[in-house]
Amino acid sequence: MYHRLAPVAQLNPLLPGYQFNAWLVAGLTPVNAGDSLDFFIDRPGGMKGYIINLTVRGRGQVFSGERAFDCEPGDLLLFKPQTQHYYGRSPESDCWHHRWVYFRPRAYWNDWLDWQDEKQGVGRLRLDETLRTEFEELFASIEQTHTSGQRYAEELAMNLLERLLLRAIEEDPRSHQQVRDPRVIEACQFVTRNLAGELKIEEVANHVCLSPSRLAHLFRDQMGVNLLRWREDQRVIRARMLLQTTQEPIATIGRLVGYDDQLYFSRVFRKRVGVSPSNFRRRSLEASDDLVAQETW
Repeated sequence: MYHRLAPVAQLNPLLPGYQFNAWLVAGLTPVNAGDSLDFFIDRPGGMKGYIINLTVRGRGQVFSGERAFDCEPGDLLLFKPQTQHYYGRSPESDCWHHRWVYFRPRAYWNDWLDWQDEKQGVGRLRLDETLRTEFEELFASIEQTHTSGQRYAEELAMNLLERLLLRAIEEDPRSHQQVRDPRVIEACQFVTRNLAGELKIEEVANHVCLSPSRLAHLFRDQMGVNLLRWREDQRVIRARMLLQTTQEPIATIGRLVGYDDQLYFSRVFRKRVGVSPSNFRRRSLEASDDLVAQETW
């Protein structure tokens, strides 16, 4: 009897077919003329998350035809979700080395991801020599931290990425970054302190001395999502950390982040992360074991 072999998952994020089913993946792609990585990435529908990209050597080409533009050392690019990806080594250069981070943003990053110099869904910021060194070190730290195998590695890498994005928006000469209302900040902190509870918007509004309708409008305007969606984001982030760093049963973790019904918790988690809580924990454990094996080989 003939048995069809299941396709082998691509585990190298530098090669076609890799599934970016993660909140953060980082790397360095050294493309040299004629080598195995010398091809154009072609994703017509883009990706679910963002990619931020820093050219460190040589020159790359983004898009083709009349839309094409080159990126040189110090060019920082931000590809938005669903933006077409078509990029590779510029034919006029013998190499294109670039650092990159693929990520799904935390909810409150929304207004940091709207760069002033943006064309066709790709933001662009040119860095001078001093800034280039600072940003390249940040990219390297994100990758090293994320692959370290240490506890809270992903959370620490996300914190470093947050710093990188803040520095980018700070250095954008055209940015008019709004100052976040302190009442919105306090609402976020209040919700975070009571993450497992079922706070109503009226309670949060009363805590920050606003009407529910005013808080709802102000929160969505400044955070990019409504308060309930933001709370769900924080619950999932907290659940991911607990799954990675504790042996608590999944039902217990669900209750700790505000979901008494384990089935509902699993449904929300799968919708946001792409896998069930049990599969997420298993994959995290396997990834950690692989790193330990590599270090002791």
